[in-house]
Amino acid sequence: MMTVLRLPLMLLLTGVLGLAGCSVHQPVSLYQLDSGTPGQPQQSAGMSVVLGPVSLADYLQRETLLQRQPDGSLTAATDGRWAGSLSSDINQLLVRQLAWRLDSQRVVLSPATPGTTPDVQVLLSITRLDSGAKQPAILDAQWRLLDRRGQVRDNRIVHLEQQHAGTSAAQVQAQGELLQRLAEQMSVALKPLANQPPLVEVRKPAAAPAPVKQAEPEKPKIPMASPIRTDMEVFRF
Repeated sequence: MMTVLRLPLMLLLTGVLGLAGCSVHQPVSLYQLDSGTPGQPQQSAGMSVVLGPVSLADYLQRETLLQRQPDGSLTAATDGRWAGSLSSDINQLLVRQLAWRLDSQRVVLSPATPGTTPDVQVLLSITRLDSGAKQPAILDAQWRLLDRRGQVRDNRIVHLEQQHAGTSAAQVQAQGELLQRLAEQMSVALKPLANQPPLVEVRKPAAAPAPVKQAEPEKPKIPMASPIRTDMEVFRF
């Protein structure tokens, strides 16, 4: 009798533990930003652009996929996280997009190669990039463009929004599209700076040599009168 009652209990415990194990080991999805379908730039001697430094908000420098709540707070997603460095994904996405839109193989990340002067350096700050199940994807950023002489040629603050279907995958897709739109706007601002005049080193004029004084002509020397001696003697009485 006890054997008959014990068997169902053991099966029940086994089922409960199995369900618990499934819940603990539930796989977590890993996400990367979608860089779209940028083409391959053809010009090896195109516009020279250095992207960076790129400043990313502190709350984005982690692997956690954050969810924006209706009250503005942020919570960690339970069904997914970033597959690696979000900062690195953003940098690579922007470089590929800019190189394609400018048709130039000379778009690189900061720092630039020592001894080279790019046509433009892009200083970029991203202060917000997030979304939520019921909140749109939002990107807040600011860029400054420096020309060959280090002068600021453009300064712009950008706010972009993108709607999505609500799932984590849809949110990541929307965030990638926002960054693609950011690259498009930056490329439009960059193109007019491709035809800058060559950078000519300004040299200080050499100091003029001091005028050389001309030697005054020598005055003719007047010969000194010398006493004339004669053989005559003078007698006095």
